[in-house]
Amino acid sequence: AFGLFRWLGFLVDFLSHAAIVGFVSGAAIVIGLQQMKGLLGIAHFTNKTDVISVMQAIWRSVHHYWNPHNFILGCSFLSFIILTRFVGKRNRKLFWLPATAPLISVVLSTLLVYLTRADKHGVMIIKHIKKGLNPGSIHELQFNNPHIGEVAKTGLIVAVIAITEATAVGRSFASIKGYRINGNQEMVAFGFMNILGSFTSCYVATGSFSRSAVNFSAGCETAMSNIVMAITVIISLELFTRLLYFTPIAVLSAIILSALPGLVDPHEAYYIWKVDKLDFLVCIGAFFGVLFASVEIGLLAAVIISFVKIIIISIRPGTEELGRLPGTDIFCDVNQYPMAVKNSKALIIRVKSGLLCFANANFVKEKIMKWATEEEENDSKGKRTVQVVILDMSNLMNIDMSGIASLLELQNNLASGGMELAITNPKWQVIHKLRLANFATKMGGRVFLTAGEAVDACLGAKMAAV
Repeated sequence: AFGLFRWLGFLVDFLSHAAIVGFVSGAAIVIGLQQMKGLLGIAHFTNKTDVISVMQAIWRSVHHYWNPHNFILGCSFLSFIILTRFVGKRNRKLFWLPATAPLISVVLSTLLVYLTRADKHGVMIIKHIKKGLNPGSIHELQFNNPHIGEVAKTGLIVAVIAITEATAVGRSFASIKGYRINGNQEMVAFGFMNILGSFTSCYVATGSFSRSAVNFSAGCETAMSNIVMAITVIISLELFTRLLYFTPIAVLSAIILSALPGLVDPHEAYYIWKVDKLDFLVCIGAFFGVLFASVEIGLLAAVIISFVKIIIISIRPGTEELGRLPGTDIFCDVNQYPMAVKNSKALIIRVKSGLLCFANANFVKEKIMKWATEEEENDSKGKRTVQVVILDMSNLMNIDMSGIASLLELQNNLASGGMELAITNPKWQVIHKLRLANFATKMGGRVFLTAGEAVDACLGAKMAAV
């Protein structure tokens, strides 16, 4: 329903690149630590996902009883899988070897345990797997249950969390492989998958990070791989469950571990730090949130920090004074282009924000008044005589009533100091609202296409008046 009504797909947009980098790295480390249960042959392990709980569980188990045979078996096949990747990269003719290495590992390890009866020496195995598919459960569907309301509320919350987490996983691998995902399509797919799955008592399905990592590691490129896997699982459940009895859990953990190293990217984290410190804060927020709390907390921390970043940038936009490049009609920032020439009688200011609204309108007005006041002080010292303040609106995409009111206040404040206000290059959304507010009439029609036109018109009118 979320995807069909297209109202929750925007959640994907709040998972920035920095958040994805931190999320993937944190999740990869946590999943890797959780595989220690199978790799060390630990029977009793924590259900928590934070790194502290996992490390405590490993520490307690190691200090009591654990079987080294599991560790040796798992590390052996982990080394084998990593070696096949190295060989596959060096020899293009053996491109199939890394993709089949996990399957080869399962088959060989199962045969090894069966022939040596290593399970009797402490090697943990899968043991009995129920044969066949789940029975149909559509006949158990009830709409008159007194708890249906509570189930619906819980289901809504679970759906939001599961979809957000699954989308984060999807975007993680999309950024690595260079393709894009549609948040609404993802939600529709998850919805139909779980609806149809519920008819056969299936477990709730979301985007499994570990399964996706193994898929990615095997070189899968399209969703067709899921169909192949589904058919393989169905055939295995129908025909081969008895053959999987002796499959060692340590090897399954090794397969997952082999897919994780490439997902931790410290170089990308350093690159984010070098380019944008606030983005790096989002990255480490997601990383430490996943690492020390949970996936949900990590994603929530990243989204909250991203929101705060957007708010800070929105409510405190920068301003820049423009000057004319010699021999041209181009006006640009005098700090960025020192060769740009300021006009001695016109103060040209551009606001570095796409929105002039209630959150930043007063700040922008006070900033412009500060510019104008400084110019008045320079005027009194005989350095510069500013007669008109020109506001370049080329960056401004929208404006609200607070923004319009602040412009009117700015005009009145400047007029009391003997200066005029003019605006240039407003976008059509902005000019439409200014017309509805009768703003152009109130400021004497001083609305121009370019800063050059504004300078010529305003200063020409001043000289004509003199």
